[in-house]
Amino acid sequence: MTTFTTTINSMYTIDTPEPGFVCNVLWTVTGVDGTYTAEIGGNSQFTVQDGAFTPYTSLTQAQVLAWIPESQITSAQQCVQGQIDSMITPPVSPAAQPLPWSA
Repeated sequence: MTTFTTTINSMYTIDTPEPGFVCNVLWTVTGVDGTYTAEIGGNSQFTVQDGAFTPYTSLTQAQVLAWIPESQITSAQQCVQGQIDSMITPPVSPAAQPLPWSA
């Protein structure tokens, strides 16, 4: 069973409508299944939304993670699971063989 973790790597801000308004977040989804580990990065962009503004210095990772659409996280997890599945059971690849009449 794969355990997934999403981590915020960096955030980009602009100073409107509030100083330090987060407009872009770069994140990574990491999956671990026994000895197999894979990861994929993503980013989410944000526009002004109604609601309370949290100053940049008061943001928590949990709060920012909650802003990322679940569909983006789910898609990243599926990609990571595919990478891990390929490590556990490597796909069969065709191999070039010498021509039998060339020997």
